Amino acid sequence: MKAAGTAVIGGGIVGTACALALRRAGEDVLLIDPRRDPPPASFGNAGHIAVEQVEPLASPAALASAPLRLFGLGGALDFRLADAAAWAPWVSRYVAASTAQRAAKGRAALGGLLSGALPAWRRLAASIDRPDVLMEQGHLVVWETSDAARRGLAAWRAADIGSARLANLDDAGLRRVARQVKTPLVGGVRFEGTAQVTAPGEVLRLLGEAFEAEGGRRLVAGVERLASTGRGVQAVLDGGERVAAGRILVASGVGSGALMRSLGHVAPVIAERGYHLEGDAGGWSDLPPVVFEDRSLILTRFGERLRAASFVEFCREASPPDPMKWARLRRHLDDLGIVLHGEVRQWSGARPTLPDYLPAIGRSRRADNLYYAFGHQHLGLTLAATTGEITARLMAGEPVDLAPFDIDRFASGRDRTTRIRA
Repeated sequence: MKAAGTAVIGGGIVGTACALALRRAGEDVLLIDPRRDPPPASFGNAGHIAVEQVEPLASPAALASAPLRLFGLGGALDFRLADAAAWAPWVSRYVAASTAQRAAKGRAALGGLLSGALPAWRRLAASIDRPDVLMEQGHLVVWETSDAARRGLAAWRAADIGSARLANLDDAGLRRVARQVKTPLVGGVRFEGTAQVTAPGEVLRLLGEAFEAEGGRRLVAGVERLASTGRGVQAVLDGGERVAAGRILVASGVGSGALMRSLGHVAPVIAERGYHLEGDAGGWSDLPPVVFEDRSLILTRFGERLRAASFVEFCREASPPDPMKWARLRRHLDDLGIVLHGEVRQWSGARPTLPDYLPAIGRSRRADNLYYAFGHQHLGLTLAATTGEITARLMAGEPVDLAPFDIDRFASGRDRTTRIRA
């Protein structure tokens, strides 16, 4: 049996940020990292610090627009038919969460988290002596048709974008993007107050190195389940060996659901998979991230590499990737006249998403030593640094109001009304 003061289950960006924050708080921390192949969303995301994404994706507007965004109709949203048994119960909960009242609660909850996201990233980047990994140059959204521009601009002007700022993309800015593509662009907006990282995989590596340099320990292993031991739990590794820890934090993305359910928690997290293609940037300018909103496509330059990312695919985490998604990405790039040079790598990975599009952060009521931080959907990278700080405060016994993120909100299928002070 292995022992630790605190065990963090999950080596992605959220788990690693939490492990580092806990180690710096003086904890003896063992990070249990399954080292999955292909790497998870912490590696393959668009690198965007999306503080403007305050509007929850569980809302009447998002629900109403879903049919028009289906993959079969040319959109980015797909439900793998073979995996219907996995996503159908999730969809039922999502529909129930997509009311105006619950969307308003979700907006307030996400807004509170996102307000601290970029300051937390500045602190985290400075603390590893690499402030350069955070690039605060905003991002661009462009449209290819007048109707899309009209609807998109109206939607963004009406949306809560938190601490970000929105401005029309002037003619010079639009021409700068238009020179990179062969499809005419009719309009765009610039977001200020958002950011990107130099490369998600590099940032994850740097945080892991900082954790180990400060005395944190890493165990490369999978966790099969959590086992009750009196009023606490132990982590049972693949193969049966156990990890006994004073406290255990579950932060393992999509895999967190099965671990929490092994103790009787209702944890309806789904694999919401994204895809990317990445190659040498070639002649692509050193632009901030550019969203081609008509195509639900984001292009991000990481040094000499250019990454094209898209798709929201609901499936089982273990299901094989769908080659049609990469083919669609290639068609988008061909249509735009964008060429990825050199070795072109393709990737897919699952975002951990809960039905109300809020993360689960808190302390379990089923075991005295169990904590959790997972389900960050598209905002895992964005919220990693602030989640690490919040979790360290929570586990230090400080009062942290985490009522909107309590996992027990799913126990009855509706929002809890009890105010929780963790």
